[in-house]
Amino acid sequence: QVQLVESGGGLVQAGGSLRLSCEASGRTLSSYDMGWFRQAPGKERDFVAGINWNGGSTNYAESVKGRFTISRDNAKNTVYLEMNNLKPEDTALYYCAATPARGPRAPQPTNFMTQDDYWGQGTRVTVSS
Repeated sequence: QVQLVESGGGLVQAGGSLRLSCEASGRTLSSYDMGWFRQAPGKERDFVAGINWNGGSTNYAESVKGRFTISRDNAKNTVYLEMNNLKPEDTALYYCAATPARGPRAPQPTNFMTQDDYWGQGTRVTVSS
């Protein structure tokens, strides 16, 4: 019932910035908690950031805390990931995910591992040194 499309990836130098966008269709995002995940070549998919249904609560992986900011605009059915001070280790395919809202707190990574969750196709971020 939800389709997600990521955009905004690209090639940047270390220390640079990118803003990723995730646009949803099919249902309004007000019913969903949202998250960003990433997967580097040869590695598992890791949680990056999460945001609750109204944007009032967020959480981040320790590796990106202080550098990345997740936000949402429910009127535009869009979630963003602002990435600053990028490092080569941030290089990965970044995925947007939606999970039915459970409450007022930001979603945990495990919240996205249900049959009711939706995933985008990913957008690639490459950070050169």
